[in-house]
Amino acid sequence: MSSHREAPEISKDPVADSTDLYAFVSPDKPDTVTIIANYIPLEDPAGGPNFFRFGDDVLYEIHISNSGDAKSDITYQFTFTTQITNPNTFLYNTGPISSLTDKNWNMRQSYSVTKVLRDGSSTVIGSNIPCPPCNIGPRSTPKYDALAQAAVVALPSGETVFAGQRADGFFVDLGSIFDLGDLRPLQSLHLIPTPAAASANSLHNFNVHSIAIQIPKLALTPDGSMPTDPASPKSVIGVWTSASRQKAQVGSTAAGPFMQVSRLGNPLINEVVVPMSKKDLWNTLPPDQDGQFADAGLHPELAALLPILYPGAFPNLKALTAPRQDLAAILFTGIPSGVVPNFQNFTGKTIADMLRLNMAIPPSANPNNLGLVAGDPAGFPNGRRVQDDVVTVELRAVAGLTYPLIDKTFTPDAAASKVGTGLDGTDNNFLPSFPYLGVPYDGYGTGALGRL
Repeated sequence: MSSHREAPEISKDPVADSTDLYAFVSPDKPDTVTIIANYIPLEDPAGGPNFFRFGDDVLYEIHISNSGDAKSDITYQFTFTTQITNPNTFLYNTGPISSLTDKNWNMRQSYSVTKVLRDGSSTVIGSNIPCPPCNIGPRSTPKYDALAQAAVVALPSGETVFAGQRADGFFVDLGSIFDLGDLRPLQSLHLIPTPAAASANSLHNFNVHSIAIQIPKLALTPDGSMPTDPASPKSVIGVWTSASRQKAQVGSTAAGPFMQVSRLGNPLINEVVVPMSKKDLWNTLPPDQDGQFADAGLHPELAALLPILYPGAFPNLKALTAPRQDLAAILFTGIPSGVVPNFQNFTGKTIADMLRLNMAIPPSANPNNLGLVAGDPAGFPNGRRVQDDVVTVELRAVAGLTYPLIDKTFTPDAAASKVGTGLDGTDNNFLPSFPYLGVPYDGYGTGALGRL
């Protein structure tokens, strides 16, 4: 998964587990950038009576670096508060929820947003902002679209925010990939033969909790200018999200300084690049300390496994022993000018896992979900849009498809362009406007029985 249950310790703490991060120029408001950080993996929509919610004891943060050193220049902090309005019922709601203030809704959440700058100054830019309820079912939340839309709030400081349940937008065939790297488009070539089967989105019908913020571009450049030149370093930002918990726990009360327990920039880095023994450490560190993990990206384990799992399909990849500087550029530094014509999202030489977004590149009129490798510079790895097929892009890159960017004498194996998920994400019902991720699945229609 992109970052669902990616490390031993965080898999025990789902409310602090960051699952996906998106950053893109807003297609319907191209003078803004939208950043979406998802938490709480694999939410079964029918998971009541204690339905899912953000952690009141977790500090959620979205970090933006615009100075080229992989350190946070702008941080948006989100803290949540839960209120039980009727202490005498076990029910999440005692009747239909028709508004965010409906007396029938028993367990509500609200949140505050604080903007912190690199110099340590901070400003509370929003407080007591309501979250929508979870999507329970047609009797409890009969007009869920309207409830969710009411939770989209424009702040006086210029940002627009939303925090609440959404349909998980990530699409991947987990059952196949984690069964010894079975990639269904190539399954007939696998070392261990199995009957042919079509790809399936393992996350379909599951929800997540999303923190989404839409920010004016002028607020993201280092000098407050509008990014218009794709070649300018000032047009590029690095983005990551994190979750932290207080160090001490006394009974049910947390105390002491906050310590980071989860981090996410690019999809699948801690998932399939960082070794198991270092995953928990990786989650505690800021991205500017990622140099110690660079070898795992320069010599990825998966690139060595593909020729073994698919005998004869990857002879050129098998012979490729040089450090994978193509992957380092895509994932750890951004792509410098001159590698891809008319494109760059380079953030400096510091090895760091961040989504890198060139804000001067406008949204595509005809988006391709394979992004930059398919000729669409508005897509991954230039940031990440909700519809981008990041699993296929990264698998093909690891399989050698992008190595000719730094060595034109290398010929990728034919199988490299066939590696992928076999999915296109069209069943995810993405929205054309903020917060872009689809309406969450309801428990009545798509709970455990609904998936049979």
